[in-house]
Amino acid sequence: MNKSTKKTDKIFEPSFFFRNPHFQSIMASSRLQTPRKNYMLDNSQEIIVTTSSGSKLLSFYSRQKENKGLIILLHGWEGSSSSAYILSAGNFFYNLGFSICRLNLRDHGDSHHLNDGLFHGALLEETFEAVNYLSQQSENLPAYLIGFSLGGNFALRIAMRHYRTPIANLKHIFAISPPLDPYKTTLAIDNGYFFYRKYFLKKWKRSLIKKQRLFPEKYDFNKMLKAKTCMELTEDIMPYFPGLLSYRDYFNLYTLKNDSFQNLNIPVRIFIAKDDPVIPHEDYYKIQETAFLKISRQRLGGHCGFINLFPLRCWYNQIIAEIIN
Repeated sequence: MNKSTKKTDKIFEPSFFFRNPHFQSIMASSRLQTPRKNYMLDNSQEIIVTTSSGSKLLSFYSRQKENKGLIILLHGWEGSSSSAYILSAGNFFYNLGFSICRLNLRDHGDSHHLNDGLFHGALLEETFEAVNYLSQQSENLPAYLIGFSLGGNFALRIAMRHYRTPIANLKHIFAISPPLDPYKTTLAIDNGYFFYRKYFLKKWKRSLIKKQRLFPEKYDFNKMLKAKTCMELTEDIMPYFPGLLSYRDYFNLYTLKNDSFQNLNIPVRIFIAKDDPVIPHEDYYKIQETAFLKISRQRLGGHCGFINLFPLRCWYNQIIAEIIN
């Protein structure tokens, strides 16, 4: 085992009182982990990326004068460029000398007005083009992509797409708690601890209400907003996605299996916890590591958590920093 392997095979061992997976998952989105003074935010510039199809994605770019490279951060479902885990990671790497770009998926953050079409998890092409454009802004310095939860699923599909259309300057992709089977993840959200269903359903409905207010001539979600589960709302919204016969067809568009990773040509590292309350860990049993795919399988960590207190720090940020440095 070489030196670099020893470094990246570390185990996340939080203090005994902070091992609960729900605590870890809640802390991921808690403002408690965001720094009071965030120099990244003080140097943030709004950039709207327009893709070849005409769609527009909102991002925020924080440039370094003495730059080590660029880190692009991609949030999870119903998160945004202002999510706690994004601000925490951004500040951490900005303080290490990296420029940071916080990219919003369509209809996330304050970007609902930019496109009349609805967001869905299979909108890979526009996200890929945005990452490609932003990576080119790194001035030939190395660029890295870190995706969280659904953003991690996007990051993995961008790695697969990179095989056919290389992204300039992109050197490594990291995925934190990415779902492989969105159908199973949605069931886990609905049928698990009630907090997750309530949390995601509330944020999704709020997003749809905002979209309807912006485009009242196109959308009427009033009936489906009565849905009691994420799966029910997913099924109800399918008529707005032409070409998809059912929600199972939709989920299949971004379901990842072992053969999905066979043609990677860029290093990819996944961080996943066995106690993740919304990502069934058995989905990872058949995923085999390759020369380009490495999986950090942790016993603890919850969903996008991996947080230690006293001092407050995020474990995967430290591991990623060791890898890219």
